[in-house]
Amino acid sequence: MRAIGIPRFGTPDVLTVVDRPLPRPGPGEIRVKVTAAAVNPSDLALRAGLFAGFLTDVPPPYTPGMDAAGTVDAAGPGSRFTAGETVMAFVDPLRPGGGAQAEYVVVPDGHATGLPAELDPQAAAALPMNGLTAHQALNLLGLSAGATIAVTGATGALGGYVVQLAVHRGLRVIAGAAPEDHALLRELEAMPVARTADSYLEAVPEGVDALIDAAAVGQPLLSVIRPEGDYVQCRPGPVDLTPGTTLHRLNVAAHPDKAAALAELAALAAKGVLTPRIAGRLTPDRAAQAHRRLEAGGLRGRQLIVF
Repeated sequence: MRAIGIPRFGTPDVLTVVDRPLPRPGPGEIRVKVTAAAVNPSDLALRAGLFAGFLTDVPPPYTPGMDAAGTVDAAGPGSRFTAGETVMAFVDPLRPGGGAQAEYVVVPDGHATGLPAELDPQAAAALPMNGLTAHQALNLLGLSAGATIAVTGATGALGGYVVQLAVHRGLRVIAGAAPEDHALLRELEAMPVARTADSYLEAVPEGVDALIDAAAVGQPLLSVIRPEGDYVQCRPGPVDLTPGTTLHRLNVAAHPDKAAALAELAALAAKGVLTPRIAGRLTPDRAAQAHRRLEAGGLRGRQLIVF
């Protein structure tokens, strides 16, 4: 089967299409014939060698991708799925079988959910990893309806899901962006402000209950958090928090109930509460182009590798 391959770490030019063995599902697993797989910042990190320490026992070529959507092709013993079901799945790219950007992937039942008929089976590939991350962030905070949060990177894929899921849960959302993106933020039902601490504090003088930092702004915005508030760090990095501020670090692979969360996310997307935004659909041989576009910044959604 075809897959995106990383034969060695480096620039986007190392990406190539490789032939991998067809995987077989074991007990409680399914094999998915992939319709589309999303390209995420984690794929860039994998390609650049930032996860090399987790791959010492895995030989190259490595296959990136954490999000897949497609059709169940085969189900292992005891699986709750049957062949022919349309699903989306979270995929671990650090395992020996590689990630989602392949014609077929095998995943545990607990990493997948069936798709409602109303949800575009290609667009669904933009939902699992970023949707689970947004879900995890809000669950860690555990805020009650009426609380106020600030979100950075709200025009991106992760930040957009954070905003929509937070609004759905009854939270007030303040989001910083360039002026040309304020209309998009209003569509997402967030209050747009400029990307400075002063602008956030003009909107919420008492400070926000929590900051979900999808854009990894870090230190310059920590002053917008009220005393005893929360900071959700979406990417690793040093921060000097005010005493009393609670730090939450996200690790989507450690989400405790991926299946239930994915089912909730799929249902909300089918209802239009969450809106997967697609920044392009590319064939596997154009994976390097997808990486360059993502590195350049400014995308307002996820690119999909379509098989």
